[in-house]
Amino acid sequence: MTKRMVLIGAALLAFSPGLAQAQVVASLAGLHGITEEAVTATAEQVPEDLYSFQATEEVRTLGQLLAHIADANYQICSAASGDTNPNTGSIEQTKTTKADIQAALASAFAYCRAVYDNTTDAQGAEMVPFFGGQEMARSAILAFNSGHTYEHYGNLVTYMRLNDITPPTSQP
Repeated sequence: MTKRMVLIGAALLAFSPGLAQAQVVASLAGLHGITEEAVTATAEQVPEDLYSFQATEEVRTLGQLLAHIADANYQICSAASGDTNPNTGSIEQTKTTKADIQAALASAFAYCRAVYDNTTDAQGAEMVPFFGGQEMARSAILAFNSGHTYEHYGNLVTYMRLNDITPPTSQP
């Protein structure tokens, strides 16, 4: 890209409020994409026999963590959108095979991507009920979703390291 094209693009952005208004939610969607990529790569990389791996009796198995992420994506993104949660069951309690959990994750991440794609920055600023009725901006709920997903990716990294697997985000 030439310097002139960059300057023209910057000028268009400066004089196009509609384009500039999408920056916050677009940035949040980018963060969601980073977490989605890491978790999806983990689900693909880990062999099925490790889906039942549990670091201690008190914690979820690796498969349950992945399924929990899918459940949470539906719950959190539906709260941000104001829609009814389309996931009427518990993925964590019903899906146990690698293929089923990967499919559930793919669907949950796709659902969230659609929420990001259909949320403007103006909508992102709207306050909506979240967890027990507390009011939170839609964009903050979307940010919470990525934070929650990455929190559990950290758990998955530990599980992988305990099994001599290099996590996707640590691979060259």
